[in-house]
Amino acid sequence: QVQLVESGGGLVQAGGSLKLSCTASGSIVSIHTMGWYRQALGKQRDLVATITSGGTTNYADSVKGRFTISRDNAKNTVYLQMNSLKPEDTAVYYCNAYLYRIGMGYQNYWGQGTQVTVSS
Repeated sequence: QVQLVESGGGLVQAGGSLKLSCTASGSIVSIHTMGWYRQALGKQRDLVATITSGGTTNYADSVKGRFTISRDNAKNTVYLQMNSLKPEDTAVYYCNAYLYRIGMGYQNYWGQGTQVTVSS
């Protein structure tokens, strides 16, 4: 079993900051990529940012320069520091991990999601 548990969402005013955290636990051998995706009401789930175990990052154009993804490999934890938040950042944010389990190979896992609401 693998669990991804997110925390840190909430309500913030435009221009404010929030930091999301996500920790993976369970029968994990290694985690290749961890990342954050978001889904606004009535829209598809989109990439926000990803980071590999080696530290290579990738960001959606809409968040470049405002959001920073980081990772603690020893803790199987990924963070998303969100600054200069805008109302259009309002969405449910989902943690994702592409990880290796013995006997299962590499598989994709999702957290339950955490709501981020930015008021104007």
